[in-house]
Amino acid sequence: MSASADIAVIGLAVMGQNLILNMNDHDFKVVAYNRTYAKTEDFLNGSAKGTNIIGAKTLEDVVAALASPRKVMLMVKAGAAVDAVIDELIPLLDKGDIIIDGGNSNFEDSERRAAHLATKDLLFVGSGVSGGEEGARHGPSMMPGGHKAAWPHIKPIFQAIAAKTESGDPCCDWVGDGGAGHFVKMVHNGIEYGDMQLICEAYDFMQKALEMDNDAMQATFTEWNKGALDSYLIEITADILGFKDGDTYVVDTIMDKAGQKGTGKWTGINALELGIPLTLIGEAVFARALSAIKDERVVASGILKGPSAVPAGAPAEWVDALGQALFAAKIISYTQGYMLMRAAAEEYNWDLQYGSIAQMWRGGCIIRSAFLDDIKAAYDKAPELSNLLVDDYFRDRIHESQDSWRRIIGEAVTRGIPVPAMSAALSFYDGYRNARLPANLLQAQRDYFGAHTYQRVDGDESWHHTDWIGSGSNVSSSTYDA
Repeated sequence: MSASADIAVIGLAVMGQNLILNMNDHDFKVVAYNRTYAKTEDFLNGSAKGTNIIGAKTLEDVVAALASPRKVMLMVKAGAAVDAVIDELIPLLDKGDIIIDGGNSNFEDSERRAAHLATKDLLFVGSGVSGGEEGARHGPSMMPGGHKAAWPHIKPIFQAIAAKTESGDPCCDWVGDGGAGHFVKMVHNGIEYGDMQLICEAYDFMQKALEMDNDAMQATFTEWNKGALDSYLIEITADILGFKDGDTYVVDTIMDKAGQKGTGKWTGINALELGIPLTLIGEAVFARALSAIKDERVVASGILKGPSAVPAGAPAEWVDALGQALFAAKIISYTQGYMLMRAAAEEYNWDLQYGSIAQMWRGGCIIRSAFLDDIKAAYDKAPELSNLLVDDYFRDRIHESQDSWRRIIGEAVTRGIPVPAMSAALSFYDGYRNARLPANLLQAQRDYFGAHTYQRVDGDESWHHTDWIGSGSNVSSSTYDA
């Protein structure tokens, strides 16, 4: 086997196979390998038949077929399986060869793998890949990070196969060192959780408050997709609401128990660790957890009463307000995601390009939307922008939408319709725009029972402790984390 192939892909599940076909379409010579060779044969005799794709029986065959520097992309299950394949590859590769993890790995694993492979003189890339089966086949969003020396070698392949914006720019660029690529993908998935939950809350409001049927809801989402809410998730929601099996709407036959694979939880955990108020995404994760206890909810529904309320009125009076509320909450979702990325960049010394990240998400990925052009414009105008909410465009959109936003949440609360993500977004906004919050009382409470100390508003930056009960001491807590 001649050493002429451009790249190898290990793992022939749906994403792996479609990425290989995408690469082949762009005239790259690809080696396909799966631990079970029968799956490789099925692929070669199926969708890869008649292509230039090479099948390999062993990892030794994979390495022998690749031109130097060898580029091996892993599309295997995140976790131990990735480490196992890397361990098998290390003795087969030479200095400067490149291992790429294209799965949904935790960014901390990518940090560790990058450090480990550096000791072996090998280059590591941890790349987020978004877009599902369709994206992998026809153009995903790709978020590579790791050893930057690898980028010139994989850039032609990645940017060729990635989705393109309307102006033709690839939805793929270098993100940063270590685990930066997988961190950005994690935040992408967290925002995805938030967007999906917000859409579900709008759907629930339409059903319960406005008594709209599936046809009316489909028409509304179709119309929304022509304006500021234009996005992949709004588009597919319209498709879903109109999809029938015979005379039955399929969405109505689906159990209301949501699954999750963990990336949303990772986003929330990292937000807690970095001290970022990722409230909307956190509520989206918890909403899935609440949906999962279906049996308990069924029992509770026969015991616990909600408010008595008549329908809110004609849908036309409310639909525009609901769309504005959805848009305002969406702004908060991305605001919080970008806050988390900024905090991570500072913590891990990553040079993240926030406008470029918005472009990576503009096409191919699940959260692709016209809205991302406005985020890119905001960071192109002010690369050091502290928060999306203080950008002129987003500030004005929030100001225009917030009366409707408050009206929808108030109506939902009155009628007992849960809107956890939408209301968490509003609470965050109200907290962020307030120069003074009640945390002064909280600090007093902490100092009262634990001598945790506090700072004062008079410009004195030192920490103070009060003997609140008159019989304590002047000893305060020796550690403090603001």
